[in-house]
Amino acid sequence: MEKYNLIIVEDDHELANLTQDFFQQFEFNCKVISEGQRAISQIIAEQPDIVLLDLMLPDIDGMQVFQQIKPAYTGKVAMLTARGDTIDQVLGLEFGADDYISKPIEPRLLLAKCRALLRREVSVEANKGEQLSINDIVVNKHKREVLKAGVSLEFASPEYDLLLLLIEHRGEVISRDYIFKSLWGMEYDGQNRQVDIYISSIRSKLENNPNQPSLIKTVRSKGYLFTG
Repeated sequence: MEKYNLIIVEDDHELANLTQDFFQQFEFNCKVISEGQRAISQIIAEQPDIVLLDLMLPDIDGMQVFQQIKPAYTGKVAMLTARGDTIDQVLGLEFGADDYISKPIEPRLLLAKCRALLRREVSVEANKGEQLSINDIVVNKHKREVLKAGVSLEFASPEYDLLLLLIEHRGEVISRDYIFKSLWGMEYDGQNRQVDIYISSIRSKLENNPNQPSLIKTVRSKGYLFTG
């Protein structure tokens, strides 16, 4: 079995060790780092496949760590935080994180999210050369790039995957349950607001007026509709 290298940046030693022990039962080699500054140098030097980055660290916060590794690190970053503030989550995605995960999270769900992030890299070649155009929006499936009026926009991986799913089902209402099953292979529990946060972020980038969206409509009690 192929092994992926994972660095867990977390100052809660008990939680970090439990996560490490759990992940190492599967296809992951794990290392735990508890300080932000040390994490920066090791992530850049070791180039792990994926980083679980807690925002609350004893020396510098996770956002600072992410900003410093971003120019030199090519792997995936999932930000972890106990804070439930939507603004924090949107900010993390705007910075370019691949996912933003609220704690506490059940270990198998965290494992599923990490596997989903890593699968996205594998799927790029299968989509090579494919391009979707909707009005002034162009999605290049090979580059995983979104352009609006010729300008390249920065999308976090889960935002891109959700946008692509909406576009591929344009004209159809797709439910949150369908989104969760399609993108993350799990049931929607009726409470997780992750999709709503991604939709809000996508609208802020694509809609002329995000407060009155015309491209991505919310269909009450049913889901979302891409109208392009």
